[in-house]
Amino acid sequence: MLDILYQDEHLVIVNKPSGLLVHRSLIDKHETEFALQTVRDQIGQYVYPVHRLDRPTSGILVMGLSSDTARIICQSIEARLMKKQYLALCRGFTPENGEIDYPLVEKLDKIADKQASIEPTAKSAFTRFERLATSSIPVEINRYPESRFSLVRLFPTEGRKHQIRRHLAHIRHPIIYDVNYGDNKYNHYFKLQFSEARLGLHAERIQLPHPFTGEILDIHCPLDSTYKQMLNIAAIENSGI
Repeated sequence: MLDILYQDEHLVIVNKPSGLLVHRSLIDKHETEFALQTVRDQIGQYVYPVHRLDRPTSGILVMGLSSDTARIICQSIEARLMKKQYLALCRGFTPENGEIDYPLVEKLDKIADKQASIEPTAKSAFTRFERLATSSIPVEINRYPESRFSLVRLFPTEGRKHQIRRHLAHIRHPIIYDVNYGDNKYNHYFKLQFSEARLGLHAERIQLPHPFTGEILDIHCPLDSTYKQMLNIAAIENSGI
């Protein structure tokens, strides 16, 4: 059972936990649980995906309850009418705020994208961020006697694959427990402290015009217990987030 954050006769918005695939994938063909199937069984109705959320990322996932609804929402996303907001637990002290304007080349997967015939080119990718909190713990994880962390809120303009993860790694503040772009020593430390350690990225809020009424839906998604435990390990207060 997934937490339903919003539902009407046109769409449903749920809280996807970290580790759950949105839909069936050639990359993980042995998996048997998917968000689409879970929500379908939960509400007794077929659902249509309208956007992606990485498997290790938790948070808001929007689905249409008809193909027309899904099409309209996808058009809104393409027109950048959906505003997205994320939380990320990062290595080091980030600037208090900033903008990352760094084009990204989509990395093709050897299995899922093996039919692709055109080499991808760099596409614009812009992410604004603001730092919410910092902390340091008296533990030598890498080569310093203390280890530093930041909790940042991010506002990506586009939705490129792994955009936030790659952008934070680009400015040398990778997300904690990012196995693709992160710091292996930090990842190992968190795994030792907490066996359920997961990617420190959470889709916490979206603002989206309703596909039929035009009303702005403003949906917030609370942090789950695993993310809060990651913040505790980093000694970051999470009250009010």
